[in-house]
Formats: sequence, structure tokens, C-alpha cells
Amino acid sequence: MSATAKKRAPMPDDIRARKGGEPLVSLTAYTTQMAELMDAHCDFVLVGDSVGMVLHGLPSTLGVTMEMMILHGQAVARGLRNAMMVVDMPFGSYEESPKQAFRNAARIMSETGAAAVKLEGGVAMADTIAFLVARGIPVMAHVGLTPQSINTLGGYKVQGRGDAGDALMADSKAVADAGAFAVVLEKVPATLADEVTAEINIPTIGIGASAGCDGQILVVDDMIGLFTAFKAKFVKRYANLGEQAEAAFAEYAADVRARTFPAQEHLFADEAPQKKSETGK
Repeated sequence: MSATAKKRAPMPDDIRARKGGEPLVSLTAYTTQMAELMDAHCDFVLVGDSVGMVLHGLPSTLGVTMEMMILHGQAVARGLRNAMMVVDMPFGSYEESPKQAFRNAARIMSETGAAAVKLEGGVAMADTIAFLVARGIPVMAHVGLTPQSINTLGGYKVQGRGDAGDALMADSKAVADAGAFAVVLEKVPATLADEVTAEINIPTIGIGASAGCDGQILVVDDMIGLFTAFKAKFVKRYANLGEQAEAAFAEYAADVRARTFPAQEHLFADEAPQKKSETGK
């Protein structure tokens, strides 16, 4: 193979095969530009329904629609060459029945080019996951804190503490047995996340779980400091772009009000500049 051959984006089977190997790297993305910036560094990129809160100012993910997910999925796809794209199925698009889930998952994949979809739920969604996988739709599962269920979970609380750990383990095993190629573990105790990782045969992707998971994911706007409404305990800020952007806006506003912007170098002359001849004279 040529050393300059284009790298192939991984597929769901490639992600599954990384179980127990080098940790998988993932971030969310919602725009072409952000996808381009993270493409070389991620194994897969998730078009998360967190877009509702991060970009659209919604109070939760519950108001996110199929149209929003498809629009942002199409945008992200334009920015990816090396990373696999997974798209979240929004609330209400898959819970009613496996057939409803198939129709909407097939639409997401055909209209965005996604390699897989992600849906929330464990034991209750196992039959739906199996139905989708049997019909050619790779599924990434999501258990623990499932943001689409905050009204029944009582908020964004840690999941799986004490006796509830048995149910979370059952959820994890159920989605693995149903054919999911990976499972996101969100906001669960580290010891439990390690136990789940050791027990099931598909990669675990942690977000507020454990460094012992088979991979990690964060919401990109959280980790670069663009989303500042709140900061979850499990988020590490690798940059503070929100603060930098606000400072830039303030400087721009001051320059405009002082009439120091635009300066001469930003303006156009009355006549076009003379072009040099081909001889340079």
C-alpha cells in the first residue's frame, strides 16, 4: 500500500474490534468547521442531540427534531474524512416501536451518510436494537444518565449507585446481547463503569464514567469553553474560547465606537492598483 494512500474512516465493526485496545477518542460536532478541526484526532464523531442545548438554546434535548439532527448531520458529514460519523436519534423518534425506529434510523442514515445511529435505553430498548441491527442499521447504545429521560430520572443525577448498579449492569448486557457495537456510559460511578467494561464484549465509551472505559466522549463546546451556562464535574476545559471570543467582541465594539476600525489597511482605494507586468517592470 502506498504511504500516501487515503486513510479509510473506521466502520462500526472497526470500533467494536477496538474492545480492550487503544482507547477510542470521540467528540460531538454540529457544524462543518468543527468537524474539520477534530477529524484527524477522533475515531468517531457524534452528532449529538445536545445540539439543542448547545446551539439552539433549548433547556434540554427533548425539543430536538429529526429535521435538526439531519441538518446538522449533513453539515458534519461535509467536514469528515477520517472519522466515522454517528448521529443521535432524537426523543420520540424510536421509542414507540421497532418499526418506527427503523423508519427514522433509515432516514437519518440515508440523508446524512451516517455510519450508525445512537439511541438511549437499556433493557427496554434491546428488542428495538436487535430489530435495527438485523436490518442493516448499526446501533450505538447509551445507558446510565440518559438525558432524554430526565423527567423520569429526576434530573441529571449520577446513575447506578448502590442497588441501582445491578439494573445498569443488566442494561449494559442487554444492549450488547442485542447487537449494539458500542455503548456510552454516562455519569456512572467509576467502579461500576470498570465492572461493566470488564463484563461486556463491546466497547464502553465513557462520559463521566471511568478512565478504564474503552473510550471517551465529551461535548465539544464544553471542553473548549464555548458553552458556559454550566460545567459538569466530568468536563475538563482544554481551552476557554468563550472568554477569548467575548474579549474579541468587546475590543471590536470599542474600535468601532472609537472609529479606529476599519483602519486604512482595511479600506479600498478609488482606483484599482496597477498590476505588475509579466517582466516585473
